[in-house]
Amino acid sequence: MSAPLPYVLVLYYSRHGATRAMAEQLAAGVESCRGIEARLRTVPPVSPTCEAVDPEIPDEGAVYASLDDLRHCAGLAIGSPTRFGNMAAPLKHFLDTTSELWLGGALIDKPATAFTSTSSLHGGQESTLLTMLVPLLHHGMVYAGLPYSETELMETTTGGTPYGASHLAGKRSDRTLDDHERQLARAQGKRLARLAMALAPLQESHS
Repeated sequence: MSAPLPYVLVLYYSRHGATRAMAEQLAAGVESCRGIEARLRTVPPVSPTCEAVDPEIPDEGAVYASLDDLRHCAGLAIGSPTRFGNMAAPLKHFLDTTSELWLGGALIDKPATAFTSTSSLHGGQESTLLTMLVPLLHHGMVYAGLPYSETELMETTTGGTPYGASHLAGKRSDRTLDDHERQLARAQGKRLARLAMALAPLQESHS
């Protein structure tokens, strides 16, 4: 029986669907590389009401992530809409539960990246991406942005940063990904997959 393929975990929170669409494009970029696959996962919303309980399986989209999804990934992409220049609370809440992985060094030397979506052009895309990388660095991960060899970075008038892919969703959050945003998200997924396979020997030394 053949061993399962290594996978890149594409972990996201999406309220209106834009970040989910980006996650799907990153996953497509990952799976354009042979020998590795993408695993799409989301996180449940958080509520100020303690009695609020969400079902274990969401009605649509990806299933909720577990710590084991994160523990066994070969690479990680995290995505969130911006909330005042930072990641949304549901994704931050999930990352706050990963102390046992940090204690065991489970994510050391694994490549990681981030992506985001905003309603306005200057709505905090870059600050969101920069703050999202902080917990990844604490885990010992190797952060991978988007290099300027991706020419869409110089051509886009909407989303796209060297810190990671981004999307301008519009004030009603109903603007779909344009060609530049789509290509950059796929390129980011492809780069992450290639790095995951290249860094695999380093990861094995920590297992």
